[in-house]
Amino acid sequence: MRYVLTILILLLTVPTFGQTNGLDLTVRAVPEDAPTAFQMFDKFVDVFGIPIYASASVPDAKILHAAHVMAQYLDNNADGEVDNPAVVEAMIENHASLIMFNREGEEEQFDESAEMLFEQGVELQLLYGFETLPTGDNEFDTTLEEVLHLITHAGYAYAYPDIWGEEPGTAVSLAMDEARGGFFDGVPRQYPDDAWYSYDDRTCEYDCQISEYIYWALTSLLGGQDFVGRLEEIGHEWRLNTPEKLQATDSRIYALLTNPEYAFPTILPDGAYEVSQQPED
Repeated sequence: MRYVLTILILLLTVPTFGQTNGLDLTVRAVPEDAPTAFQMFDKFVDVFGIPIYASASVPDAKILHAAHVMAQYLDNNADGEVDNPAVVEAMIENHASLIMFNREGEEEQFDESAEMLFEQGVELQLLYGFETLPTGDNEFDTTLEEVLHLITHAGYAYAYPDIWGEEPGTAVSLAMDEARGGFFDGVPRQYPDDAWYSYDDRTCEYDCQISEYIYWALTSLLGGQDFVGRLEEIGHEWRLNTPEKLQATDSRIYALLTNPEYAFPTILPDGAYEVSQQPED
């Protein structure tokens, strides 16, 4: 869910990423013309028009890792242009922003501003430095989750409301209802035995459940949930942790995620975005 926390061991590696064919992925000061609510942050990166704001406590290496993951999600074929302009346009229209603090609790100083921004239609996603892992080493890098939440919630849900909208009756909601073993407005007391998606956080409402479902499905499709011990860790809420399981069991979400019309990523981001080919004519 948005603002979800996963307690992970801090592993720090310092990348040397910089300007990439016109996309300047460097950490700099927050622009003077940024909205007042974001002036409390000390660091800033722009990724195809989507801002990342970070506090001084977040190491630059972590901020750059998040920026490169976002760039890889949005330009997965690495041709220097976003794969789905409609999604990025929707994110920009919704003022989608990734905010980063290093530790849990630091964001409390921003809570009042966040509430005000939410009321104004600004879409925010929180990512902590301690859960941002440039090298996973058999641990899941939460950057892959939180950045994707921002893209699907503030981008896909608005660009394709009938398909990816986060409310009952959309194509993705019908797929999720099947995965959960039925329609549940909230978290049920007990999921049906045949459910393969059984997220149990009662603070996560229906729209949040959809956001989580897309994350589980896409990262599993891309191989991000298939490593030693991972199924035992996540099986209580998601059982299809490999591409093969997803394709065999959840045909609805598999068809949606692999439909070229929506240009979802086909390669899992690794935090090393680099333009490798020229845009197609």
